[in-house]
Amino acid sequence: MKEEPRFEVETPKTKGATQVQIITDKETGVQYLLGMYATLGSGMTVLVDKDGKPLLKEGY
Repeated sequence: MKEEPRFEVETPKTKGATQVQIITDKETGVQYLLGMYATLGSGMTVLVDKDGKPLLKEGY
């Protein structure tokens, strides 16, 4: 039985050497931002709303 992946990855279009991905945990709905820069490396953080609470994808 094939298990469904836990995370959904979206890659919006960006300019230059920057690549951004929005990663959604399909169990919790929490969204993360992964930024990758050609010469500087990468970083990942949880997205938050105006109150500092984790941003949930619509429908969770």
